[in-house]
Amino acid sequence: MTKPHSLGWDLLGRVALVLLLALGATHLGIQLISAQTDDPSPPTEAVKLIFIHHSCGENWLADEDGGLGRALGENNYFVSDTNYGWGPDGIGDRTDITDWPEWFTGPHSDRYLAALYAESGQNSWYTRNLSDPGGENQIIMFKSCFPNSNLEGRPADPPVRGEGLTVSNAKAIYNELLTCFATRPDKLFVVVTAPPVQDPTCAANARAFNTWLVRDWLAGYEGHNVAVFDFYNVLTGPDNHHRFHNGAIECVTARGGNTLYYPSDGDDHPSSVGNRKATEEFVPLLNVYTHRWQAGAVVASPPVPTKPAVQPRPPATVDETSASQPAEEPGAEGERSGLCRGSTAMGLMALMGAVCLQRRAFSR
Repeated sequence: MTKPHSLGWDLLGRVALVLLLALGATHLGIQLISAQTDDPSPPTEAVKLIFIHHSCGENWLADEDGGLGRALGENNYFVSDTNYGWGPDGIGDRTDITDWPEWFTGPHSDRYLAALYAESGQNSWYTRNLSDPGGENQIIMFKSCFPNSNLEGRPADPPVRGEGLTVSNAKAIYNELLTCFATRPDKLFVVVTAPPVQDPTCAANARAFNTWLVRDWLAGYEGHNVAVFDFYNVLTGPDNHHRFHNGAIECVTARGGNTLYYPSDGDDHPSSVGNRKATEEFVPLLNVYTHRWQAGAVVASPPVPTKPAVQPRPPATVDETSASQPAEEPGAEGERSGLCRGSTAMGLMALMGAVCLQRRAFSR
């Protein structure tokens, strides 16, 4: 027979273990975003998807490069896409962050979106074996190209509508897009972040903006039809991920840099190796998002708040966004925050040790 006191110590031990595991995830820069039962398998019925992109997206879709088009088809998505020259007024030419209001909220957006929802053709080459199931496109994926990672301003700038590619303007634009998405709960809108570049000048801004999209952008959004894939993060290192892993959506950002890890012969277009990595991580994640959307659940749950991970410093290049900040020894911030985390971890381990000793005492 279990003694009453041992039940209390057993519960305390479990609580301490959970806290210790959570602390470990924070220390490694891992955000576990999903707390619900999710399904990474393909949807049971074919879903029509359209992808707005330019050259990086074309490479990602191609069988001989990223293989995304074929992989999506194998997961029961009927894929169409737009490219340069597509659509009314050649709207397909314009896919920078600053162009998205024209697509989704501008004075001619109704005409552009009607054409987008009805499009069932291919404007890039990739294998498409599924038959068109009919009807409008249900999933709208859209991505800007790598020059959009050259965001000016400062990493923590708030959303303020302005001009050009700045952190503030980009945040304000994406906030504005939600007013359109909220009117179409019958569509799933998937933001694919712009790929990184090799130049570290604005890399801190790109990292901060894309982290904001994943962690903060949808925190106050009441709809269940918007999701984000951090293509940028996946391409910053082999150990950085945005994926469905061990039953949860995982965003690992602290195991690489802030610049493109997978260039194409010196060019900022991601290589086939990087694109294939993105395909492997994106497709199961899209399946999870699709099942959530179809069930009316929150598609992109905000992650558990964690202390922002300390990013490795780029090679000795001056970042204009931090040039006016006081210099700090590399690793100093990590050492201070590590001391706090380490002290907490030692306290938790001591607590667990005490729990074990108490349980032994009560079991005698």
